[in-house]
Amino acid sequence: MNICVYGASSALLKNIYYEKTEELGRAMGKRGHGLVFGGGATGMMGAAARGVAAENGYILGIAPRFFDQPGVLYEKCTEFIFTENMRERKKLLEEKSDATIVAPGGIGTYEEFFEIFTLKSLKRIDRPIVLYNIDGYYDRMKALLEYTAEEKFMDFSVLDLVVFMDEPAAVLDYLENYKK
Repeated sequence: MNICVYGASSALLKNIYYEKTEELGRAMGKRGHGLVFGGGATGMMGAAARGVAAENGYILGIAPRFFDQPGVLYEKCTEFIFTENMRERKKLLEEKSDATIVAPGGIGTYEEFFEIFTLKSLKRIDRPIVLYNIDGYYDRMKALLEYTAEEKFMDFSVLDLVVFMDEPAAVLDYLENYKK
């Protein structure tokens, strides 16, 4: 299975975020799963890629050409696709993968998550989506989504379309056993 991992590109985060994301990448590689990601060399993206690479797994990077600057992109991808813009990148990230894991990230990661979550809620896609809740990072997101349902801005059933998990083995077990 090819798994899309969204996540921060920042190199300024607590070490636990990098360690747990690299652990996830290693587990993916060990189980024979490929990584589809935004191509970044740093942050959660780089950590996931390093983990998959440590197990000689398949890595597909997808990034807009304007990111092709020294030190920005992960150089050990099995395959790399350059796009013209971020919208084309997101489309390919979705099309080239079978599942989505959302590692901790900022506004770009949120935007990617909410688009894929919306597509699933509209029944345009059917894929497992996991928020990789390292160190409780997504606890407030979960509370916000629950509040959104409580206030009737969305149905409570929408909450069941994503799961929050913090252990790589549990994340991969969920993805591997997902029933459409």
